[in-house]
Amino acid sequence: MIEFDSGGHASSALMVAFEGAIAELSKPIAQLQLLVVAVVLVVTGLLVRRMLPRLSSGSNWTRLVRAAAWPFATIVVLILARGVFQLVGYKSAVIGIAVQLACAMFVLRLIEVALRQVFFKSSWLKGAERYIAVSVWAVVALDLVGLLPEVIAWLDSMVVQLGKQKISLWMLINGVLSAAFTIIVSMWIAGLIEDRLMASQRLDTSLRAVLSRVSRALLLFFGVMFAMSLVGLDFTALSVFSGALGVGIGFGMQKIAANYISGFIILLDRSIRIGNMISVGADRGEVKEITTRFTVLRAPTGINVIVPNETLIGSVVQNETFADKNVWIGISVQVSYNCDVEQALQILVEAAAAGGERVLRDPAPTAHLVAFADSGINLQLGLWIFDPLQGSMGIKSDINREIWRRFKDAGIEIPFPQREVRVVGPTPLDVPLEAIARAGAG
Repeated sequence: MIEFDSGGHASSALMVAFEGAIAELSKPIAQLQLLVVAVVLVVTGLLVRRMLPRLSSGSNWTRLVRAAAWPFATIVVLILARGVFQLVGYKSAVIGIAVQLACAMFVLRLIEVALRQVFFKSSWLKGAERYIAVSVWAVVALDLVGLLPEVIAWLDSMVVQLGKQKISLWMLINGVLSAAFTIIVSMWIAGLIEDRLMASQRLDTSLRAVLSRVSRALLLFFGVMFAMSLVGLDFTALSVFSGALGVGIGFGMQKIAANYISGFIILLDRSIRIGNMISVGADRGEVKEITTRFTVLRAPTGINVIVPNETLIGSVVQNETFADKNVWIGISVQVSYNCDVEQALQILVEAAAAGGERVLRDPAPTAHLVAFADSGINLQLGLWIFDPLQGSMGIKSDINREIWRRFKDAGIEIPFPQREVRVVGPTPLDVPLEAIARAGAG
């Protein structure tokens, strides 16, 4: 087991590395390499800054290129410069250190993009990025001074006995970092695939959602399996876990499982698609999002209704735009028995034009006599609109106002409920006051 004391091997190694760096920088060839490194940094920075604005912003691929372009270009040019110095016959230690630092910057940029893709709205992300940056630069510094192999050996010497297996601190750190790296990369690749699928116009919206969710689930599953193999866990332990998970789904998670299965059924059979206007129970709205557990409806009032997918599978759903976006609207009105019914029907048909361009001309609006009611004759105007997602309250209001105006001009009366009350027997005026007083007293 290797131990470091404050004035021992670590301090002497640092002093030797520092003195060697000072002696190396005093040479003209090292100063020339420093100048080359500075020129490379400036030139690659200017070239990348000129090229990046041409990329379309917003996608994950663009964010990746924007983040890693400068360190990657710097690494490539520095490697070429180091090869030139070696061909001439000079050592390129300074350029080698610059390549290591550029590689560290490149890794940090990749980690930053991956973390922001996977954990977009996490509040702890900034703090985690800071600790990761410090750790990466610490590893690079240890490697530059030549202490990294000794630190690894020291961590590997710290062993903990867990049952029959011995686990060192280095094995634990290496396993945790490998597992975290594998899972984050899997989720990052899944995000890239999802963005690519959602941007495709050749696939149906529901099919794109299914493929993106299936790819995310598969990549995450294989990432977890690979991470477990890197850590050294036995896959036979999964049999116990899978059995317990099956019992949990069977008893306590059957509703959740039913919603997930129903979500995949809805996405696959495409009976409900994003943009459809549907009604389920007392809720009606436009389908804004379909997930594997629930569906989001936006009601005409602006309220978002979250409907479990199991409800959509087990209930009657009215899909107003399933095969055709045209929707029929009925407007009922009652006229008195004394009016001209044919004239009233003609006015109803003409009043449909108040709906503007939203009212379809084919099929044309029609008016019908529906029933003979107690207070008057029930009429109904039927018309078709092509944009039910815009709502029907406004168009009904415009047409009703036009009907009211046209009926007043034509003298057509819209009746209100009236009742005739007939008193059978003697009226109160024919009864003597003494009898009324006696009845009240009794």
